[in-house]
Amino acid sequence: MYLLGEQPAYADALINRLQNIPARLLEGLAPCGPSLEFSAVEDLGAALPSDQLFMLENGLLHGCINHRALFYLHEGDLIGLRQDMQLPRCRLRSDNPLVLTPYLRSAVFQHIYADPRRSELFLQYMAGQTALLSDAVARLKQPEFRSTHGFQRVASGEALIRQGDEADHVLVIIEGHAEAFVDGLKVGDVPKEEIFGAMAVFTGERRNASVVTSEPSTIMRIPKDQFMSLAQSNPKIASSLINSMARRIDLLNKQVAQLSALKTPH
Repeated sequence: MYLLGEQPAYADALINRLQNIPARLLEGLAPCGPSLEFSAVEDLGAALPSDQLFMLENGLLHGCINHRALFYLHEGDLIGLRQDMQLPRCRLRSDNPLVLTPYLRSAVFQHIYADPRRSELFLQYMAGQTALLSDAVARLKQPEFRSTHGFQRVASGEALIRQGDEADHVLVIIEGHAEAFVDGLKVGDVPKEEIFGAMAVFTGERRNASVVTSEPSTIMRIPKDQFMSLAQSNPKIASSLINSMARRIDLLNKQVAQLSALKTPH
């Protein structure tokens, strides 16, 4: 097995070690039939009998989960271990010819567990494959939206942001509620789970409003540098910002319309 994309430092040595294990596991066990050949295949698992395991003797297979290619298998890999298990659907496909050597599934496991050395090799093989896939998942997963500064409990009437201050952080209300003021006049509400203070962080300008809690609240303070990094890598944050800014633009449009109506002579 090889992972797609950048490999961790230890991966090459581990992959080379794992690649030799299936042949050692099957040493002394006769195939249950002639080799299977495919010119190309879109879903190899659907074309193979479920009571057999296979050694990939020639060719290259791409492993896809939810239509996303994550790894590929090549000569020496063991195929079919996932069959009859309640696991996420993994599709193995290839655009090139394949040659597979079949072994009866039950005979393979009897052969492996009949010898403690083969049993230990099989454990190493499965643990190594798990380590590679776990590393791939860890590198693909987006960072969690959490601040290194943690949570803070504040009382009602606490100024979370002051108009005119420099913007060096953004905030999220985890529980509670706050209100926004410009020049002492209320201009809006800040409900829980909404990111606020981001506009000044992005533009580099000073705060254009004050935000004050209207009830006891729990907040999360996120430093500017950390927030900018998260915003670039986490689509959830980008979506939240877009929704928040859209609501504020809509509110400002309504306020402008109301002011225009007041100034228009009847």
